[in-house]
Amino acid sequence: MKQKNRWFHAAIGVFVLLFAGLIYAWSVLSRPIAAYFTDWTSAGLSLTFTICMMFFCLGGFVSGLLSEKINIKINLVISAFLFLGGFYIASRMNSLPALYLGYGVLAGTASGFAYNTVMGSVTKFFPDKPGLISGILLMGFGIGSFVIGKVYQAYTGSGEAFRTSLWTMGVIVFVVLLIGAVFIRKPSQEEMKAFAPRSEGNNQEGSEVSFGDMNPGQMVKRPSFWLYFIWSVLLSAAGLAVIAQAGGMVEEVSPTASAGVVSTAVGLISVFNGVGRVLFGGTYDKAGRVRTMIINEILYFTAVALMILSIVTGNFAVLVIGFIITGLAYGGVPTTNSAFVGDFYGKRNYGVNFPIMNMNLFVASFGSTIAGLLYDKSGSYLSTLIVLVCALAVGTVIAKRIKKP
Repeated sequence: MKQKNRWFHAAIGVFVLLFAGLIYAWSVLSRPIAAYFTDWTSAGLSLTFTICMMFFCLGGFVSGLLSEKINIKINLVISAFLFLGGFYIASRMNSLPALYLGYGVLAGTASGFAYNTVMGSVTKFFPDKPGLISGILLMGFGIGSFVIGKVYQAYTGSGEAFRTSLWTMGVIVFVVLLIGAVFIRKPSQEEMKAFAPRSEGNNQEGSEVSFGDMNPGQMVKRPSFWLYFIWSVLLSAAGLAVIAQAGGMVEEVSPTASAGVVSTAVGLISVFNGVGRVLFGGTYDKAGRVRTMIINEILYFTAVALMILSIVTGNFAVLVIGFIITGLAYGGVPTTNSAFVGDFYGKRNYGVNFPIMNMNLFVASFGSTIAGLLYDKSGSYLSTLIVLVCALAVGTVIAKRIKKP
């Protein structure tokens, strides 16, 4: 009965994160907006997503602080109203500042609240499977943008039709989060003991177990935190750079590709991003942190090599394979982040420690901007991919220096 009970909570968590993750569908959601407001620059419109990521990180951190003082159900209710207000403003806006406020500040904060609340509560039901549950939950968050983005694209017409679509999405997410607030909770002490692994000695070579519960101040003083943080920035930036420029890469390799082909090819990154989160979660539990990070690096190097080969040879099929592997590798980063924080710094302060680690996304989000600048200077995405190789090489060196606290 207890096993079924905790998997029920996992299912609810995935359901909530599926909708909370729609903010990552910005590239799809923004197209009708850009087509309507033709005088807005691409840079001005793109800033919306950067602001969204900033407040996603901030929302997760604030949620973590509040979870220690108030019932986590209230966090989800706050998230629901922030989403509703944010999408209402976005659906009625006629200026970039209004879009920044609605989608960037309010929706970004709302997503951070929901993300950290679900991750900080549901993962505690699975002390024996930290990697797997992180991967399953993050799969919902990662694949939500693809699923909901496709629905939005299918039902949103031209002109001002985006306003109705955005408002409808806001209402749906509002309802989903309120439903989630009814069911999402933290496990009791008895449940955590019942689900705890019977023997820490069963861990595979190269894995780590919790070395005591550290508060945020203690965690950030550890060299292991900063080394891992930099590693996560480098690999997340590599993934975001490819995601942001994937459409352009398709056009460079296959200039005659239709809009549908481009959309499908780029969408594969999101699909396998979700798959990668589950696969890497299981890998972390069975093989440990060291091997998981090595596998992630190998996949990234392989993906970049294939994308370089595709641009040089003009082979579209090779590019698609590169996108698929990029999705798998990028999906492994947030999953490893979650399991790493719990293993190294304990579960007691996970709700605050995890969003601090997630601040790496704020820095990594500039990867897409840098990729765009490199393309503007060189006229080819080869320059971006070469820089990614260098970033991954630095990440490999850093990964080897991470030691147990």
